[in-house]
Amino acid sequence: MNIALLGYGKMGKEIEAIALKRGHTIVLKVDENNVNNISESDHQKADVAIEFSTPHTVIENIKKCFNAQLPVVVGTTGWYENFEEITKLCSEKNGSLFHATNFSMGVNLFFKVNSYLAEMMNKYEDYDVSMEEVHHIHKLDKPSGTAITLANQILVKLGRKNNWSINKTDKETLFIKDIREGEVPGTHIIKYHSEVDDIEIMHKAHNRKGFALGALVAAEFLHNKKGIYTMSDII
Repeated sequence: MNIALLGYGKMGKEIEAIALKRGHTIVLKVDENNVNNISESDHQKADVAIEFSTPHTVIENIKKCFNAQLPVVVGTTGWYENFEEITKLCSEKNGSLFHATNFSMGVNLFFKVNSYLAEMMNKYEDYDVSMEEVHHIHKLDKPSGTAITLANQILVKLGRKNNWSINKTDKETLFIKDIREGEVPGTHIIKYHSEVDDIEIMHKAHNRKGFALGALVAAEFLHNKKGIYTMSDII
């Protein structure tokens, strides 16, 4: 496939390395230095785009892909308040969108474990639940998209929590402690605490390769498809 990379930071470079090993070609690299010089015809050189930019630029990038009839895989988070608008536009433009808060296969298995554990813990009211997420200092959105997905899964299954917050409020609120430090690729911990013991599950990424490979697998899946897809369509 011919791939456009919308966002050419550390993730973009990791995706490029894996894509080349899998026999693909990178025909477009867009970053802050050339974003204003990219035309619709540039997008049309690609078979699929992989978008890892910023929460401030992702919506415009998605729209440009729809206008160019270019399938787009979106790994940027912090834009989901615009999801209904993008869904409507995808339908109007007969576009192709693959979105995920996290493309790591391990994280998506972790999602399933988290949901199952929350369902089990629903009847054990002595346990309170909290979350901690750690990312590198360059990550702009707080909490992470992965943390929000985990939190929303818990809210669906655990009746004693009705919302989440990055600030400690009341016992009905799931507290998410967000930490930004160094260059760590990402850690998420769910803790159930009682007076007698703790139960924890954790996903800790060792590097960015898992995220990059998952995004590339998603791009290969999306090629020549129409509509909206997520990791559940692959796993």
